Amino acid sequence: MLDPVPEWVPVSAVPGPDVDRREIERRADELGLPEVRWPDALPFDAGIAALAATFSKRSGRAVAFSLAAMRQAFAAGRDLSVVDNVLLAAAACELHPRAVLKGVESRVVQQGLEGANAAAAAQGVGFVPAICSEEGVVQGLDCLDLLDRLDRSLRGDSD
Repeated sequence: MLDPVPEWVPVSAVPGPDVDRREIERRADELGLPEVRWPDALPFDAGIAALAATFSKRSGRAVAFSLAAMRQAFAAGRDLSVVDNVLLAAAACELHPRAVLKGVESRVVQQGLEGANAAAAAQGVGFVPAICSEEGVVQGLDCLDLLDRLDRSLRGDSD
């Protein structure tokens, strides 16, 4: 079972192997999400975005930034290896562009991301998205299935 209040930990990782775009689009439609707009380059180098997410965690905005970055990538079709696209995500969660640029260059943020990457690898994370718990690691589209089961369980659905 997941912790009642899970910790969101930004890491540098690549999307799961053999991304099945049609399956992701189908699942997004099932969930009532907006149409997926794929960035031209996929997978893209999200190193700057991972650093910005690590920086944003220091101010309690890791979730907000990560979601804004994913909206830039998969709702707007923007490449997160482009600094301006990362800064758009940062602005969406009220992070100042200059602070983000300075933060991603700082040794503390870089070491924080390296440490998170090492910890994730030690837990068995090979790609994202991933959910880690005492029972192990769930990755890729299996995360949606896990979250759906948890949601139904919390609502008392017996499906």
